[in-house]
Amino acid sequence: MNIGIIGAGHIGSALAVRLTSLGHSVLIANSRGPATLGDVAQKTGATPVTAKEAVRGADLIVVTIPLKNIPDLPKDLFEGVPAEVPVIDTSNYYPMLRDGHIVELETGDLTESEWVQQHLGRPVVKVFNNIYSVHLEQKGQPAGSPGRIALPVAGDEAAAKQKVMALVEELGFDAVDDGSLRESWRQQPGTPAYGADFSADKLLDNLASLGSTRTPEQHAQFLANHAEQEKQMQAQGIRLK
Repeated sequence: MNIGIIGAGHIGSALAVRLTSLGHSVLIANSRGPATLGDVAQKTGATPVTAKEAVRGADLIVVTIPLKNIPDLPKDLFEGVPAEVPVIDTSNYYPMLRDGHIVELETGDLTESEWVQQHLGRPVVKVFNNIYSVHLEQKGQPAGSPGRIALPVAGDEAAAKQKVMALVEELGFDAVDDGSLRESWRQQPGTPAYGADFSADKLLDNLASLGSTRTPEQHAQFLANHAEQEKQMQAQGIRLK
């Protein structure tokens, strides 16, 4: 496939490495322009381009930039891109370390990816947000391998979700259907599945145990869990890209 990646941080670079190794043609963009992506191109084999060039002619698009920067993307970014081209959202909300406070996400009115979808004006599929980038790059295994990591995939467009789930499997992970975008809170920071590298059975059990509709108590608990995670990361000097 022709795959466009917007964002050259940890997840974007890890995906570029794996996708080019599988024979896909990868175009990658960042906010500073293709001239700044020489090292990324050398490491990943992806071709540096502008954001608009990354989506033009793509069979699949990945948006993997800091959540706070989503509104800054060009408003006409997807102009001319066919509606059936899946758009993957990998974003996570880090209010303390990076993004500041976003009211809709604090109140629970929207999931992270619903918020992203509103700003992009395109349906998105949520995946690759709950796995560490080094694990994404290095821990894919053939189907049926013991301990194969499962990744939750959420979205509202059935055809787009199926195409994304097939790509997840090709990358060496079990794709688990996490329901609609409204249900994607179950894979957000602070939840048990975040960074856990669950197997498919364990991930399915966890998603079922949470239910489909997030309660106010769950929202408060997972926000608190994530706030504690952010404090620990801050104490360790971890910086996000």
